[in-house]
Amino acid sequence: MVPAEPVALVVFVTVPDEQTAVKLAEALLQQRAAACVQILPAGRSMYRWKGKIESASESTLLIKTAASRFAELEQLIRRLHPYEVPEVIGIPIAEASAPYLNWILDESQ
Repeated sequence: MVPAEPVALVVFVTVPDEQTAVKLAEALLQQRAAACVQILPAGRSMYRWKGKIESASESTLLIKTAASRFAELEQLIRRLHPYEVPEVIGIPIAEASAPYLNWILDESQ
């Protein structure tokens, strides 16, 4: 069981293509800002941007990291991301197996 205060997060980030996804994932792992980055295949995103409805093909990254690293992870993403306003959403991990949670914390600290 995970403590009441979140110690680890899953962070969602969308990117325009797989090349950007791989570049971003490698940078996050090299900086130990993340323990794991899963790159999901491209899907269609629809959103409002500057008063218009837009549609784009995007890949999604699921990033596992220590909650204490979120600010650094966000700064790194914002520096490397091609979007003006990248999606960076951290979801606390409410339940996880102890060995997996420990691995996330060990690899992203």
